[in-house]
Amino acid sequence: MSGAPAPEPGEEAPLREQLEAVLMVVDEPVTVAQLAEATGGDHAAVAAGLRGLAGDYDGQAGTLRRGFELRELAGGWRIYSRPAHADVVERFVVEGQTARLTQAALETLAVVAYLQPVTRSRVAGIRGVNSDSVMRTLVSRGLVAESGTDPHTGAVLYETTGHLLETLGIGSLQELPKLSAHLPGLSELGDLASTDEAFRASGL
Repeated sequence: MSGAPAPEPGEEAPLREQLEAVLMVVDEPVTVAQLAEATGGDHAAVAAGLRGLAGDYDGQAGTLRRGFELRELAGGWRIYSRPAHADVVERFVVEGQTARLTQAALETLAVVAYLQPVTRSRVAGIRGVNSDSVMRTLVSRGLVAESGTDPHTGAVLYETTGHLLETLGIGSLQELPKLSAHLPGLSELGDLASTDEAFRASGL
């Protein structure tokens, strides 16, 4: 990978670059078949590319070892922080709890709170933007957690946690305030909640 020339404009990126691009945005292991479909590569080439990336990250063949690694777990592949740096990651996550949530995080949290359990794609559809990174932030802060999978699509469902209730100082979700028309995009959540089951059944 190192020293390889950058693709010319309009030229297709090498398979390894495509694999890395996908692996950087997934929050659960992805299979060789899924990656082959996404990149258009054949299974053997994708599998070899994944092994090559894993070796590069581990510092094989003289490459610099990275602070992350590519693991094959549960039949899929995903990038993880190296266990050797768990103390640093934990310190960063814990200290980050005190940071204020961004507007995007607050909007995402509101959608999850009022429509839970809900998928990431559902949240993105309501907000009109990709919410994957924001959702990961909320999960890392213990405000949102996985709650199974959607029976129609197999997508991961998310719900708020008890930690959120503690943070807000309320005993249950029933104590959440009524939706405010002053919050952009949230005034319609009441109607959306009543039709959410139909939405899931549609597979969107």
